[in-house]
Amino acid sequence: MELLQVFWLALVQGITEFLPISSSGHLALMPWITGWQDQGLAFDVAVHVGTLLAVVLYFRRDIKLILRDWLRSIIGGAPTVYSKLGWSLGFATVLVGLAGITLEFVISDALRNPISIAVATAGFGVLLGLADRFGKRQRQIESIGWRDVLLIGAAQVLALIPGTSRSGITITAGLAAGLTREAAARFSFLLAIPVIALAGMWQSRRLFNAEGDNDWLALGVGALVSALVAWFCIHYFLRYVAKFSLLPFVIYRIFLGVILLAVFM
Repeated sequence: MELLQVFWLALVQGITEFLPISSSGHLALMPWITGWQDQGLAFDVAVHVGTLLAVVLYFRRDIKLILRDWLRSIIGGAPTVYSKLGWSLGFATVLVGLAGITLEFVISDALRNPISIAVATAGFGVLLGLADRFGKRQRQIESIGWRDVLLIGAAQVLALIPGTSRSGITITAGLAAGLTREAAARFSFLLAIPVIALAGMWQSRRLFNAEGDNDWLALGVGALVSALVAWFCIHYFLRYVAKFSLLPFVIYRIFLGVILLAVFM
C-alpha cells in the first residue's frame, strides 16, 4: 500500500467510526470508488486498534470509575451508577458478540456490495432521523435500565450489515428509548470499547493463518492517523449533539444512498 492510500483509508476510518454514518460501509466503498486494491484484514485490524485507542484515552476517567465500581459490585459492594453502567455495557457486549460469531459471514460478507450498503445507509439514516425527531430526549445515561440495554444491544446486531453504522444504530436505539442525544452518544461510545476490542481479536484470529509479510510502516501510520482523527471526532461530536440535531447526518446518509444507487444499479 502506498502511504497516500494508507492516509486516506485511516482518515475515513477515524472520521466514520464514531459518527453515525458507518465506517464499514465507507471502507467497503473505497476500493469501488478509487480502484484501489482491497486494503486487507491486517490493515482493517490496525485502524480499528487506532480508533479503540482513541476512545479509551478519551473516556479513561469514566473507564476507571466503571471498572472500580463494577469489581466492587461483584464482591458485594453497594450498587452505584458506574457499577450499573458496567453491567449494562457487559450485557450489551455479550449480545452483539454472540450475534457476531453466529452471523458474521451470513450477513457481513454477503451484503458487502454497493447496493446493499446504499440501502442500509439511507434506510437506517431515515430511522435515525425519526428517532431524533420524535424521541423524548429527557433521560440521562444514569437512568439506563435493562430494557434499554436489551434494546440497544439488540439494535447493535444490525451493525453487522455494512452501511448500518454501529454508532448510528445504537444512538438511534438510545434516542428511541428517550435518552438525550448526548447520553445516547456517550453510551454508544463507551459500548464501542469492548465491542471494537472483541471484533479486533475475532478478526485477528485469521491473521495467524495468513501467508505473507505485513507492511508494518503502513499498519503503524494507519493506526496513528485513525487514532488522532477519531479522538477529535469524539470530542467535537459530543459538543455538537449537546446543542444541535442529527439532521445533517441523516441528510448525508440519504444523499449518499441515493447517489450510490444511481451509480451502481
